[in-house]
Amino acid sequence: ELTTALARLIPSLTFPRPAASDTADSQRPAQLRGLSPDQVLVLVDGKRWHPGAILLTNGVLGRGSQAVDLNTIPIGAIDHIEVLRDGASAQYGSDAIAGVINIVLKKGAQGGEVDVTGGQYSAGDGRQWQGSANFGIPLDNDRGWIRFTLQDGNQDYTNRSEPNRTRPWEGVTQRFGDPAVKDHNLFVNAQFDLTPGVQLYAFGHYGNRDSTSPAFFRNVASSNSVPSLYPSGYLPLEHADSTDQSLVVGVRGKTSGGWRWDVSGNYGGNRVSYATENSVNRAFLHDFGYSPTTFHDGILRSTQQSFDVDIAKEFTPSWLPNPVTLAFGAEYLRQTYQIDAGDLPSWYTGTSGVSGGAQGFGGFQPVNAGSFSRHDVAQYVSVETNLTDRFSASAALRHEDYSDFGNTTSGSLAGRFDFTNRFALRGSVSTGFRAPSLAQQHYSYTSSLYYGTGNSLGLPAGIYNTGLVPVGSQVGQLLGAQPLEPEKSHNYTLGAVWNPLDALNLSVDVYQIDIDNRITLSSNLATTSPSVQAYLAANGVTNTNYSGISYFTNAVNTRTQGIDLVASYLSDFGNDGSLQSTLSYNYNKNKVTDIKANPAVLDQLGVNLKRIDRRDQYGLLADTTPRSKLIINEIYNLDRWSFNGTLTRYGRWVSYNSTSPALDQVFSPKWLLDLAVSYKVDRWTFTVGSDNVFNTHPDKVIAANDNNGALPYSVFSPFGFNGAYVYGKVAYRW
Repeated sequence: ELTTALARLIPSLTFPRPAASDTADSQRPAQLRGLSPDQVLVLVDGKRWHPGAILLTNGVLGRGSQAVDLNTIPIGAIDHIEVLRDGASAQYGSDAIAGVINIVLKKGAQGGEVDVTGGQYSAGDGRQWQGSANFGIPLDNDRGWIRFTLQDGNQDYTNRSEPNRTRPWEGVTQRFGDPAVKDHNLFVNAQFDLTPGVQLYAFGHYGNRDSTSPAFFRNVASSNSVPSLYPSGYLPLEHADSTDQSLVVGVRGKTSGGWRWDVSGNYGGNRVSYATENSVNRAFLHDFGYSPTTFHDGILRSTQQSFDVDIAKEFTPSWLPNPVTLAFGAEYLRQTYQIDAGDLPSWYTGTSGVSGGAQGFGGFQPVNAGSFSRHDVAQYVSVETNLTDRFSASAALRHEDYSDFGNTTSGSLAGRFDFTNRFALRGSVSTGFRAPSLAQQHYSYTSSLYYGTGNSLGLPAGIYNTGLVPVGSQVGQLLGAQPLEPEKSHNYTLGAVWNPLDALNLSVDVYQIDIDNRITLSSNLATTSPSVQAYLAANGVTNTNYSGISYFTNAVNTRTQGIDLVASYLSDFGNDGSLQSTLSYNYNKNKVTDIKANPAVLDQLGVNLKRIDRRDQYGLLADTTPRSKLIINEIYNLDRWSFNGTLTRYGRWVSYNSTSPALDQVFSPKWLLDLAVSYKVDRWTFTVGSDNVFNTHPDKVIAANDNNGALPYSVFSPFGFNGAYVYGKVAYRW
């Protein structure tokens, strides 16, 4: 998959494999420089790609983000990938705080490839296969072309759970690992010459991913057991049926006066339908005498549409020694987000006191449902030139006007000085921003529980809700929620490139990224005390009471500091082959520099309500991604043979408990080795290989955090915990 490949190439990119986190494993997030997944802008052929509909709300890396799902893009459609590890909001707009990933598609009618790969983990599970085809067709006597990429695959689930220490006679009942996935993709890319100077282009994608993830096992001794339906206990399964669609159509050309222009329209969207299987609604069973075992939990939809105009030209002013490239343009961007409620049995609670909602994942309630939209109008301008033969410089400015929070302007300056033909210094300074996503502003998920008379919380009998509420909700505003503002960043980079020998290339960059008004998901604000309940009731929250809520907030400022180092050397042995050696290293430190004071109302209520807990402050926003990552890659080519080895070292990382320092854990650094060997015969290539050859696992979590042995590894592991994977691949190219 695309993001796994990038994680093995880019040391500043982290791609964890969350498990037991609802459906976070069906659209896994990628992080650049330890920042939030939605602070990376993803482009395809320079056009903004759409985010997924899933909002990460559990305790996983990327918590609170609505990120782009890079794995929707089939690898077979990709020619190469450009990664800009620098703030670029002045050029591209929102989301480019941590950098930009631009995926460049294969083009032209010539050439193609068909390949089939399959493998499994050394533990005997996680078997998977994938088939892919990419080919082109000429149009109208080579006036144009169209390329098709088809990809189809299947992945069985993995399980690294161990028997529950309190009930060892049951054996392994929990599932803890990768989900089961079926994946189907079609990508089309086309171009046609309308005139010698004008091209019509288009690319589009349709993909479907069907994934199944486990919840927690309910044994026969638990309060949620239903012996009449599941006499040996049951493991609810959470099902996410995700569909992606996108289409970009544009016209570009060049006038006789040297003006280059590009006008395009862009649509992209993701729809995720939720279902819970192998489950039960105990309240529904109690009240009606029966319960479904499969539930439709609701649908999330996220779409974006944009219209872009880009114009550029080179000028040769008399007062400068070299041409100046001027570029400017405008963009109209519209975004929508929608939540559809699940069926009644998926969220029904009743008043019996028996636990309601589908076990594992209760459905979205009608109170959560809604449809939301906004639009943005942006203009930008940039100039670039060589002020001298050795000194190049560029500047950019971008203004945005969002319908939901107003105006913002970003700017950037960059320069490079070539001291010699082999050594240069470069630097940049920029401001940036990220608009709060519609999901962060409006997402709502509620679970309900009936507390009877004389309950342990001292509450009056009734149904009480807990969950994530929108910042604009009544209960959220009463407890300190405020309209979200955009994140603002200041990016600084200084680097050097050195080519001391023809075969040796070195680059190093140090950077600092300061982000103000960082958007995070608050800790759960317990609202069960009499003073809070009385306060809510006095302000009209009587029909729907709350025992606890969380909401999104601009609560923190953060600072990211680090260094990127890349060195490559090509050894040519003549008839004995060639060896390409690459060393990549990243050191990255994230720190919360300021936490805004609690809203006054939280302190006035006289209870311990805290917006941000220590897990977020010290961990998810800081040290739960490795401080360092080292990648050493060697590719040796000899005649028909190719040998590829990658050694990766992940530095130490820390898992923080939300409330107790005694439950924190430091995880030791780990080395992973990947090996592959390929043999070419005519147009055929045969490959066998193994990832994580030595079956390296992260440290096991301490006993207090492993759910009695059922969850032996941390979901924060930067390389997962599945162990060694062995595979084979056959490819035919023309």
